[in-house]
Amino acid sequence: MLKILVVDDHALVREGLRHVLKGLDEQVEILEAGQCERAFELAALHPDLDLVLLDYQLPGMNGLEALALFGQNHPELPVVMISGSVDRRMVRQVMALGAVGFIAKASLSSELLTILNSVLAGQIYVPAEFLEADTALGELNASGAPRLTSRQHEVLNLLLDGRSNKEISVALDLSDETVKNHVSAVLHAFGVQTRVQAVLAAAEHGYSRPASTI
Repeated sequence: MLKILVVDDHALVREGLRHVLKGLDEQVEILEAGQCERAFELAALHPDLDLVLLDYQLPGMNGLEALALFGQNHPELPVVMISGSVDRRMVRQVMALGAVGFIAKASLSSELLTILNSVLAGQIYVPAEFLEADTALGELNASGAPRLTSRQHEVLNLLLDGRSNKEISVALDLSDETVKNHVSAVLHAFGVQTRVQAVLAAAEHGYSRPASTI
């Protein structure tokens, strides 16, 4: 069962998102916070959260500050920023601070669900118009290597070390299903179908087997 935290100071927005998010899973559990302080409390009380939807404009603390604190205190927790207004500078800032996605509130419900499903599978989402028009965002992938989340980098390093999914699960203290999703996301990022192909593709982009810590 999915557990998602929605952080928005407008009750009607939270109610609307609650209804839409049922499209991800009928049994999804939605936690709500109207301000950042409450959001941080809920994140601490629910370490099994799968995702945070965080409004960019919040009273008392803006979304960027909240995003930075989520990254510091819960680095494994994916955060998607939502906003009523969108511009290139905003998207750059949000993605640079570690968000796994940026979604405009004007998006259709079907688009939101598609994006969130991809994010939950370990992918990163940036609106296509910003990837095409903004060179600063393009620099995220300037080396030609896929842009991976920090967790996906950890999974890739263990793949390079020859670890099985079960071994990765133990090493990173993740469920088997979560590891499977991250491995699938890594394969997708490199445009390959097998673990061996991913290792070879990673090597072509300069990744190498990590030094042993034993």
